[in-house]
Amino acid sequence: MAIRQIFNEMKGMKVKEVPKHLKPYLTVSNLKSSIQRGLDNYHAKYIQTDSIQPLYHVCFGGMIFSYLVALPEERRHLEHAQHAGLASQPIEPPVVGCGGSLAEFAF
Repeated sequence: MAIRQIFNEMKGMKVKEVPKHLKPYLTVSNLKSSIQRGLDNYHAKYIQTDSIQPLYHVCFGGMIFSYLVALPEERRHLEHAQHAGLASQPIEPPVVGCGGSLAEFAF
């Protein structure tokens, strides 16, 4: 609700006036209190109710974090493959097994 109120106040302003208007809201004490309020709300909603949701949040957060950490390397690999012309060639999956073909296993 507070964000909506700030946004409605900023609607009629010029772009140059916006930083002056937002500066009082972005103080260290305001940020600390809003983070503390958010943590208190999270604790009341999920932790005190013995919900399984925090476990999901940790799992999905870790998954997203690991994806974002690996993303630059994956982009470098893709860029190298495109530069080398390898991206247009289909990639064959590795052969798994004892080294033979499926024809050896007649049913």
